[in-house]
Amino acid sequence: MKKLIVLAVLAALGLLQGTFAQAADLDQRTFQRVTKEVHHELALLPYYGVFDNLAYKVSPDGTVTLLGQVVNPVTKSDAQRAVKGIESVERVDNQIEILPPSPMDDGIRRQTFRAIYSHESLAEYSTRAMPPIHIIVKNGHVTLVGVVANKMDKEIAEIQAKSVPDVFSVDDQLQVEDGK
Repeated sequence: MKKLIVLAVLAALGLLQGTFAQAADLDQRTFQRVTKEVHHELALLPYYGVFDNLAYKVSPDGTVTLLGQVVNPVTKSDAQRAVKGIESVERVDNQIEILPPSPMDDGIRRQTFRAIYSHESLAEYSTRAMPPIHIIVKNGHVTLVGVVANKMDKEIAEIQAKSVPDVFSVDDQLQVEDGK
């Protein structure tokens, strides 16, 4: 008889926990606000730069998953701290990868930056506070992420990155604003 009572109490608690979990889901307005604030906080990180890539997912339960790659470990911890302080964020799952230190990769980063942003068609992007083409280098492999105005700019950036000596491969993940 005691076992039945204990099981009934545990089952009731389980049901209550499910009810609380559903009540904790963010409403649409709060979800949009949290998403906007996460984007804003990440963009303002002091060491976030053109050689980093930060992305995120906001779940209805208030969990924010941080994704991407960074050169400086401080950027990873700063991102988590900034997002954790946002109202309605219940949990932060920090999956940001810290890129391994490498003098060869550092050289490729600088050369790729110069190759892309010194091209006359792409030079206008370099004048922005945060240049929109991010250059991620890991073990000689380059990934381009960000947003460009048109398909031609996307193709030029990829060609310029491929022209850099010692680059093993280029993964062009740039998005085009006009969708063409």
